Amino acid sequence: MERRRKSGPSMGDRGCWGNDMMSGLVLGPFAGPIPRCYPQRLLVFAKFPVLQQPQPHQPASEEEMEMHNASVGGGELLEDLSPHRPIQSIAGFLGFFGHGFANPKISAIVSLPCKHNLPIQRHTLIYLSPTPSRVATVGFFPPCAPRKTGRPHGEGCVLRSLSCSTTAYRRLLFRPRSESRLFSSNLSTTAYRRLLFRPRSASRLFSSNLCRPRPQELQLRALSCSTTAYRRLLFRPRSASRLFSSNLCRPRPQELQLRALSCSTTAYRRLLFRPRSASRLFSSNLCRPRPQELQLRALSCSTTAYRRLLFRPRSASRLFSSNLCRPRPQELQLRALSCSTTAYRRLLFRPRSACSTTAYRRLLFRPRSASRLFSSNLCRPRPQELQLRALSCSGASRWRPDLDSRNDIAEKLGFEIISEQTINECKATAVLYKHKKTGAEIMSVSNDDENKVFGIVFRTPPKDSTGIPHILEHSVLCGSRKYPLKEPFVELLKGSLHTFLNAFTYPDRTCYPVASTNTKDFYNLVDVYLDAVFFPKCVDDFQTFQQEGWHYELNNPEEDISYKGVVFNEMKGVYSQPDNILGRVSQQASCFPIFIHILITLIKKNFSAALFPENTYGVDSGGDPKVIPKLTFEEFKDFHRKYYHPSNARIWFYGDDDPNERLRILSEYLEQFESSSAPNESKVLPQKLFKEPVKIVEKYPAGDGGDLKKKHMVCLNWLLSEDPLDLETELTLGFLDHLLLGTPASPLRRILLESGLGDAIVGGGIEDELLQPQFSVGLKGVSEDDIHKVEELIMGTLKSLAEEGFAPEAVEASMNTIEFSLRENNTGSFPRGLSLMLRSIGKWIYDLDPFEPLRYEKPLQSLKARIAEEGSKAIFCPLLEKFILNNPHRVTVEMQPDPDKASRDEVDEKEILDKVKSSMTKEDLAELARATQELRLKQETPDPPEALRSVPSLSLQDIPRKPIHVPTEIGEINGVKVLQHDLFTNDVVYSEVVFDMSLLKKELLQLVPLFCQSLLEMGTKDMDFVQLNQLIGRKTGGISVYPFTSSVRGKVDPCTRIIVRGKAMAARVEDLFNLINCILQDVQFTDQQRFRQFVSQSKARMESRLRGSGHGIAAARMDAKLNVAGWIAEQMGGISYFEFLQDLEKRVDQDWEGIASSLDEIRRSLLSRKGCLINVTTDGKNLMNSMKFLEKFLDTLPSTPSIEVGSWQSRLPPVNEAIVIPTQVNYVGKAGNIYETGYQLSGSAYVISKHISNTWLWDRVRVSGGAYGGFCDFDTHSGVFSYLSYRDPNLLKTLDVYDGTDSFLRELELDDDTLTKAIIGTIGDVDAYQLPDAKADDINGILLLSLMRYLLGVTEEERERRREEILSTSLKDVKEFADAIEAVKNSGVVVAVASPDDVIRANTERSGFFEVKKVL
Repeated sequence: MERRRKSGPSMGDRGCWGNDMMSGLVLGPFAGPIPRCYPQRLLVFAKFPVLQQPQPHQPASEEEMEMHNASVGGGELLEDLSPHRPIQSIAGFLGFFGHGFANPKISAIVSLPCKHNLPIQRHTLIYLSPTPSRVATVGFFPPCAPRKTGRPHGEGCVLRSLSCSTTAYRRLLFRPRSESRLFSSNLSTTAYRRLLFRPRSASRLFSSNLCRPRPQELQLRALSCSTTAYRRLLFRPRSASRLFSSNLCRPRPQELQLRALSCSTTAYRRLLFRPRSASRLFSSNLCRPRPQELQLRALSCSTTAYRRLLFRPRSASRLFSSNLCRPRPQELQLRALSCSTTAYRRLLFRPRSACSTTAYRRLLFRPRSASRLFSSNLCRPRPQELQLRALSCSGASRWRPDLDSRNDIAEKLGFEIISEQTINECKATAVLYKHKKTGAEIMSVSNDDENKVFGIVFRTPPKDSTGIPHILEHSVLCGSRKYPLKEPFVELLKGSLHTFLNAFTYPDRTCYPVASTNTKDFYNLVDVYLDAVFFPKCVDDFQTFQQEGWHYELNNPEEDISYKGVVFNEMKGVYSQPDNILGRVSQQASCFPIFIHILITLIKKNFSAALFPENTYGVDSGGDPKVIPKLTFEEFKDFHRKYYHPSNARIWFYGDDDPNERLRILSEYLEQFESSSAPNESKVLPQKLFKEPVKIVEKYPAGDGGDLKKKHMVCLNWLLSEDPLDLETELTLGFLDHLLLGTPASPLRRILLESGLGDAIVGGGIEDELLQPQFSVGLKGVSEDDIHKVEELIMGTLKSLAEEGFAPEAVEASMNTIEFSLRENNTGSFPRGLSLMLRSIGKWIYDLDPFEPLRYEKPLQSLKARIAEEGSKAIFCPLLEKFILNNPHRVTVEMQPDPDKASRDEVDEKEILDKVKSSMTKEDLAELARATQELRLKQETPDPPEALRSVPSLSLQDIPRKPIHVPTEIGEINGVKVLQHDLFTNDVVYSEVVFDMSLLKKELLQLVPLFCQSLLEMGTKDMDFVQLNQLIGRKTGGISVYPFTSSVRGKVDPCTRIIVRGKAMAARVEDLFNLINCILQDVQFTDQQRFRQFVSQSKARMESRLRGSGHGIAAARMDAKLNVAGWIAEQMGGISYFEFLQDLEKRVDQDWEGIASSLDEIRRSLLSRKGCLINVTTDGKNLMNSMKFLEKFLDTLPSTPSIEVGSWQSRLPPVNEAIVIPTQVNYVGKAGNIYETGYQLSGSAYVISKHISNTWLWDRVRVSGGAYGGFCDFDTHSGVFSYLSYRDPNLLKTLDVYDGTDSFLRELELDDDTLTKAIIGTIGDVDAYQLPDAKADDINGILLLSLMRYLLGVTEEERERRREEILSTSLKDVKEFADAIEAVKNSGVVVAVASPDDVIRANTERSGFFEVKKVL
């Protein structure tokens, strides 16, 4: 970006004038030139008779300047303050010559540059004229031209007299020619502009002569580095002192007065805000804030409750944090204001002068901190209410440091700036650096997002399917040079406030991202990850390779040899799922993190050998279980040496931390490397397009029940281009994809499902995250005879759409939906910076422009303009023809069910292992058994304390004592309770309408999920479902309907609700409530064919869930055996629901009228104002506007339900069950209700549960046992404590680990560091970070949690009590909890979703242990 020189020094220039000068004089805002650095040569002249201001001129020499001043004033040189006698502040200088401006000796002070200093563009002359009223007139030489920013200049900035003789209240009068400022614009200089008060110089915010106060009266005391006492504001009303004059900015008498604050009076003095006069604490024009942005709103005197700021000095209120001294850029925080109002009253500063500085100019408000601007007793507030939140800047330039300074720092650290761009879409400045020595590229994105993100990405294209990138991704986090313990990753899980901590393996790259809102914690995470990827222990530790990759396991020479390894077992689970097998044959879905499994098509990217026979995408980067054992340790080490090098790295930083600190951290690591040839060796070559289509047939493991002829799958796949596409074409293809498949009303999706040829859609549509984009679509649950019909239907539908185009309403709906999503940018609990990183990496990793994917505004507007001008048919139809219909690179994949495949694979694996064993001698077998025991011993041996201490962690002092509070105001409309949350949502209104489900008949319960789907996907009397769906897309950001069920602690009856959620722009809120009313009351349950599709789709989803998420199925089944809420949930989403769907599929044709009648009965039971609850989230203005539309909506609801029945009480029999499915891995669970033992809930249970998961279960189930995951969960509402494993090669062995947990706790010895880490990690989970809009729209967000807490009766007082219990957890609590969970061992129930062979072996070893249920 071009850098332009200004005619004069900017407000960001450093200078000695007006910075620390606090005794009687405040200089600024400055417009004149200011010296750039210390020391300066100060020449003092006396006997100065007149005030003159010479004209601007070019820089002069010292001799010229001295001669000029002598000629102007005839002054006499009193003192030459040369560099060896520097004065660091005006206050100190004035003290050197006497009492400031009253000293008659001083007539002029001239600042001259020392010869060794940097050149100064202009010189400064300050005229001091003693007058009888002791007015100090301040001017500048030479005077500057008026600034467009509106800062005062020259004589426009006058510090008026502070008279001791008058009875008028002493005040600071600011009369700027333009905008008023609370503080000088010098706050924006490159030196940290803070209010630093140094008692030695007796500086004060206000003159110590102000009203001749007593020492204790209204003084802003010094915040000293040497003192530990906090300086505070003491207010004495008798002196009638005021912080600001009532004439501030010439206000009217009734406007914004800071009244006398008294400690002794019973009536608290307050800040009275009178909105009728449009007064603000700061000018409403301050830096042109947008109306919806965070402002300190006017609080009216006419309201019944006066909004006030009450000061209670006894509570040791602080103006600023005690960390003001020696601050880092992130420090110097103006902490949260607390008040009792339900709406957040905030200050939003957008100072223009703050944009150019290297130090971030902001007042950062951190509500998690216990410190406050004023007393926490202010107005007797509720905890955490009305917190003054972070000050945000509307322009990305606010975060752009001084160019010269940044360039100098980057150059010093070994980097060069390649490009700098402003990304308005995410309100950020992005700078692309290159490390000169290694060639590593760094994207540094700076904005005001406190959820900081780091990621390092290596291009890692595999040459075979041994899974080497995946195994290495797991292994590098198992200890490093700087952190030599077994798994630093787990230590970070235990004791970090991370908001994201994981790793991904793509088909051609490996990503290591972390995120945190705590700066210290963030840099700890960054350091651990950098050391892990560049200097891992695994390249020298064969046992780590065995543990994470694969190894032969032999416990006894007489036993059979088996394969073990975390990745090996993970991939066996992946290859047990038909959808994943299809993905690896046609479009392999690959995103393999550590521990937290995000394989579920987080990003579908891997392609098959069919589409890519000539490049790296033709193999499986995750690993094929049949090929993984071919990987050698030497290949493993060589892969790391070759690709894990800075020259092959792309590094990402994002957030509000210091950009220079980012470079400093990186430099320490990158400087240890030389340049490498890895970038050339890791390049991904494009696949050339085929000349004609290809067809492939594969088999997948299936159960032997049902009609296998109707379980085929077929998918058509296209490679769209040999070359990467430009951004506008990609965006247009994205819209085309949404038009084809994005909603139930999309024509291709609708026609395929309505055809009856299959049960559900497969294929991910358009995927463009790899080098070449692809498109795939198909059906599963297809009859063998209909395979060709599916292919013909897809091609015919696409051809018809290319000829006829799309309906205008469909185009408008897609445009609104996608644009709403882009602008909302709601990533939920997934860090926004990580989402941007993954988007940017999609281009950057192929040496393309990393900025381009971050910018959507220009291509979006271009596309909209083209559609408006040319019509949608001229835009989308040619793309459809070019990239799909006329594209010969098409691969049709058919998947055939094979009931014998799973057992055949097991036999093949056993034959290989038998050959291995037969080739070994007795000595070899003995050595293998010894190596197995040695590996297990290492896995189960704790790390030494000194190794654990090497991992950086936070302290309890870094943890906020109060929980996050959501502002909630409870009102009532037409007898319905309304929860209102006044939060900034970028003009989006989020709403939930909640209905009581407890009056529903027991036999109708299993129809509820299908009822919810029918509301959104069936038509009304006036609209078919396509029109209704398009109307929702055009008018709103989306509507969803779903059931919610939970136990309520201390109550027998559960909480059961139906929730309707919707969101829309504030201007569309009336449409939102009208559409909610439409789907609730006007939808007709008459479309038998569509309902049949719903049943088939739900059954197909449940089959996939059984194979891929067996741990969830097991957990639901155990809950159903232990409590009523669990039974209800299992009826609507577990094995019972799956069995119900199998029967319902037959009933749809036999008894459709009965089913339709039942759906109507559910609606009559639910729709009522009785038991209804409304939850609305937006800012205050939109809340007020929404209420009239909400009232109209509620008027349409019946006052009472038309059907009333009693509640139900049911549970499943408490027996051990094995759910048998065709799989190569198991999901093992055990649970019990510990409340039934008399256990009373304590917050320490959260800490202990997390510690069990991260130590005992991680080590024994995952590391030693070879499962992909093992963890425990405690439902504090029901009292159910459960253990679960994921993709586990074991069954009974895992249950033995569960049963040993109580002994583990009793024998556990925790030192203070370990316990502190466990507490910190638990707080990190409890305070899981949410973006402001995610609070309102993410199902796991804080606002929805707030709604759930209200429904479940969890009060703020209880939350605070639990948090205190978490923070005070002791070893005694651990021992006591062992007694509670012993009940799980003795009387818990077991549910396992497992392979037939493992269940048979378990029942053989423990006769009759499982009741067997075969479901597939």
